[in-house]
Amino acid sequence: MPLWSTGFIFTKLGIPYAEPLTFMAVRFAIVLPLMVGLALVMRAAWPSRTEAGHSLVVGALLHGLYLGGVFIAFAEGVPAGVAALIVCLQPVLTATAVGAVLGEQVRPVQWLGLVLGLAGVAMVLWRKMGLDGGLEAEGSLVGYGFAALSLLGITASTIYQKRFCADVHPASGGVYQYAAAGVLVTAGAALTETWRVDFTAPEFLISLFWLAVVLSIVTVWLLMIMIRRGAASKVASLFYLVPAFVAFFAWLLFGETLGPLALAGMAVAVLGVALVNR
Repeated sequence: MPLWSTGFIFTKLGIPYAEPLTFMAVRFAIVLPLMVGLALVMRAAWPSRTEAGHSLVVGALLHGLYLGGVFIAFAEGVPAGVAALIVCLQPVLTATAVGAVLGEQVRPVQWLGLVLGLAGVAMVLWRKMGLDGGLEAEGSLVGYGFAALSLLGITASTIYQKRFCADVHPASGGVYQYAAAGVLVTAGAALTETWRVDFTAPEFLISLFWLAVVLSIVTVWLLMIMIRRGAASKVASLFYLVPAFVAFFAWLLFGETLGPLALAGMAVAVLGVALVNR
């Protein structure tokens, strides 16, 4: 889970040196051939035509909408810790949505977790968006809107993948996912951005390497190891640690701070996610 958390930190590190969708287009241009090589090395079974189509949808939702929302939110000045807190409501929304979508039972404690999670995020946003009449708002309304869109993207992709791609190998399925996301963000960059990238900035190169190689490739290997050891089901129980981890390193590296109300809100949201994961 700390490895997952670093995605927020390294995105925040590199985003000042490239436009968000352009940054993602460069990242996916590196990831895609690496993922093809990974699938070949692992001798992964390739998806059928139907499974490939579903993998394309997952890629558009997960790597396109979810990551795109995070990148744009950061470009709009949303603090890393707040973005992580919003996105990490994903287990809460997923657990409470699967009842209607997949026919799974949703327990009362999960509904309580949803309420607490939303209340905690509202407490954090109340301060960070300047609604309490205190300090100037951090980040724009557009940025927070894209952070919310990111949450919807990762929630929808989780449910969709569970419904249609449960038997698709992560490496070979990932090829189609990154291909779909690459097309999506490249088209978005071509329509809305100027392809600004500062390849001379060490921060950008470090960020690009970490996001493209470590997070996109190494985590697949780790996922396969956890699946073989039967530990994949335990990953969700650690998801609620991400906001605190990101908030700590965002304070350490970027000087982001959380006031008493925001800290209390983060604690309430973490409690909500923990209740759902129980």
